[in-house]
Amino acid sequence: MLVSGIPDALVGTNCWVLAPGAGEECVVVDPGFEVLDRLDAVLAEHGLRPAAVLLTHGHADHVWSVTPVCGARGVPALVHADDRYRLADPLAGLGAPFLAMLEQRFGPSARWQEPDDVRSFTDGEHLDVAGLGLDVLHAPGHTEGSAVFVLDGVPDPSSGLGEGMTSTLLSGDVLFAGSIGRTDLSGGDPAAMERSLRDVVLPMPDDRLVLPGHGGPTHVGLERRTNPFLQQLS
Repeated sequence: MLVSGIPDALVGTNCWVLAPGAGEECVVVDPGFEVLDRLDAVLAEHGLRPAAVLLTHGHADHVWSVTPVCGARGVPALVHADDRYRLADPLAGLGAPFLAMLEQRFGPSARWQEPDDVRSFTDGEHLDVAGLGLDVLHAPGHTEGSAVFVLDGVPDPSSGLGEGMTSTLLSGDVLFAGSIGRTDLSGGDPAAMERSLRDVVLPMPDDRLVLPGHGGPTHVGLERRTNPFLQQLS
């Protein structure tokens, strides 16, 4: 599997691009702030054609570029049903300081427009996108509709990402290397996050690569041993 990560320059949100291989269709995951030029470069370098944009949740830093990515290629945006409402206005609920930062960065003329084609998925659904099979696991806590996605494949060994791993997890803002997503933002729920970590993440196999929404890749076994938020639940 071809995997490429594009962290945005504003808050470090990872946009992941996954495909069965070069010259194939691909899925674009969480296109956030200021990633369009680099995303276009990755697509051109590997001859990739987006089939859909997959969203782990609806916060602005994960969806900011979803409309231009979808609109330029006529592809749908996929989001959990419980976060579907956020695509009407992902800026709603953001604090004044963050909104001021966005206006300073993008100008007062920056306005949100949701994609023309938005499709919802639910817990336990299997998505076949771009020749990839993704199993949806609802994992609320960071937002109501936060979801993680499990793929049987792992990145090509030449990438250095998947050595010793047997499957891949797109964890969004549920699980990071050494940490977890915040629960004090719009839609956050500490109790729901605890349940998601205990019931969704902890039962996973140790040899599952984790591609998170922020920061570098990790794997479930390492997080089980060292992540303080998982250790207190074990």
